[in-house]
Amino acid sequence: MAVFAIGGGNAKANQSQATATSAISIRSTSLGKTLVDGNGRTLYLFEGDRTNISTLSAAGTAVWPRFVSSTPVKAGNGVQAALIGTTTTPTGVKQVTYQGHPLYYYVGDSNPGSTRGQGLNEFGALWYVLGPSGNAITSAPSTSAAAPAAPAASYGY
Repeated sequence: MAVFAIGGGNAKANQSQATATSAISIRSTSLGKTLVDGNGRTLYLFEGDRTNISTLSAAGTAVWPRFVSSTPVKAGNGVQAALIGTTTTPTGVKQVTYQGHPLYYYVGDSNPGSTRGQGLNEFGALWYVLGPSGNAITSAPSTSAAAPAAPAASYGY
């Protein structure tokens, strides 16, 4: 489980959102090229959201913290700056968006580039990473080094 320290605001809000380096970049992962924050943490969209509107419950933000920034978010190489925006959540927090999708992290991603949240069905809808175009990548991770199959048992009958 990841712990996020955030300055300002109240304790309840601090538990359900995460601030990061104010940038969106592209990273090659087992899912292809995906959006990450300035620290390399994977960003997700929630299929239950509407354009520029976060519908995730308070309980959901404990598992899927919002990507928030108090400063303008910069576009890294391959990121379309025109697609970066913000939306105001029901609690008054400015959440970063990309092509209208409010962005989130997954607490189960322990390292930069982790995509453990991909395809999970939690809090009423599916979760997906985003590609540089701003569209959901709905495929499962590719496995470049699959474990060899165990030899079949031979009983010599």
